[in-house]
Formats: sequence, structure tokens, C-alpha cells
Amino acid sequence: MEEKQENELKEKVVALNRVTKVVKGGRHMRFSAVVVVGDENGRVGVGNGKATEVPEAIKKAIEDAKKNLITVPIIDTTIPHECIGKFDRARVMLKPAPVGTGIIAGGSVRPVLEFAGYKNIRTKILGTNNPRNVVYATIEGLKAMQTVESVAAKRGKKPEEI
Repeated sequence: MEEKQENELKEKVVALNRVTKVVKGGRHMRFSAVVVVGDENGRVGVGNGKATEVPEAIKKAIEDAKKNLITVPIIDTTIPHECIGKFDRARVMLKPAPVGTGIIAGGSVRPVLEFAGYKNIRTKILGTNNPRNVVYATIEGLKAMQTVESVAAKRGKKPEEI
């Protein structure tokens, strides 16, 4: 059953960097990869991987992303409310949008939202546009999303009361 779920997940490499470590004998080259995975139905994850070869780094990043899957709320193809996700110096503003708007997102925010399953959303990257930090800021913003039902459950009330 678990293998079937993993096959549904789509993946995209967001950032690929060559990292150099200078040692006594010379330079050691490695590759660092950031990958976004998601099922386009409310589950999305981000992972990092580092290795001496590019495919190996990507493979490690995909495995890491599958371990870090989160479930996000989708209400009428958009997010429940406006939010700003923060990670390091990156800020990502997420705003709900009416049907027909599409995904208005730049850089590395777009794959996260597409793989999460959103169809209508507006975003703006504030602060740094470093792909790694922007992806994590987007994930933090999505983690902070709350639905009326979840807030009502926390308060011990009915959704109609809120």
C-alpha cells in the first residue's frame, strides 16, 4: 500500500548547487539538491540531499522530502486565509484568490503550491529570494494555515459558532 502512495508523488528539483570544500590536498566538490514532492491533493514535502554526484544528491533529497510530507488545507482550490511564512530572512506572503486566478507565484514558491494541489492563489516573495529559504518559508506558511473546523475543534465549539 505504501509503494502505491509513493508512485503518486510528483517531484521537482528546485535548486542544485555545487559546494566546494577546500582541504589540504585540494578541493572537494559536492552537489547539494533541494527537491519538492507532492501528490497535488493536499500533501507536499521538501527535502535536502548532498552527495558527490548529482543523481545521488537528488535521490537523497527525494527520500528526505518523502519523510517530511505535510498535509495542507485546500478550500475551494485556494488557501483558507492570508498568511506570511517566515524562514531565516525569507518571507513569503500567501493570499487566497478567486476561481480563475491561477497560481500567481514566482521562483521556487510555484512548485510547492502546484504539488500541494492549489489552483488559485497569489503570492509575493519578501526579503531574500534564495530558493532554499523561500521553499522552506512557503512550507512554514502552509503549516500555519487553519480551517474554521480546526479552530472550532481546538476551542471545543461548533464551526457555526465561530
